[in-house]
Amino acid sequence: MNKIKTILFGIAVGTVNALFGAGGGLVAVSAFKSQGLSQRNSQASAIAVILPLCLISSAVYASRGYYSISDALPYLPFGLVGAFLGTRLLRKIPDKALKKIFALFMIYTGFRMLMR
Repeated sequence: MNKIKTILFGIAVGTVNALFGAGGGLVAVSAFKSQGLSQRNSQASAIAVILPLCLISSAVYASRGYYSISDALPYLPFGLVGAFLGTRLLRKIPDKALKKIFALFMIYTGFRMLMR
């Protein structure tokens, strides 16, 4: 049963990530949490899963002409700074607070998407 659950979560993470441009991380965090990982470990593990999925999705989308590297490139340096800051902050925020911040971010994102 655990293997089937892992396979289904993996498919869900990849599908959501490819369809919505990174939403797979939200699914991955939930999947890891359901396996008993802490909030902090779930979020860190989700990044490890999402990175290769994003690389593959990006390559497929680029090969089909859905975006141009020149459009995405200006965001990369600042995204790298944000990633560094995020990894530093992750160590400092207690799990309980991290869980609440994560939930608020999901609610905020959902609300913004519904209002557009």
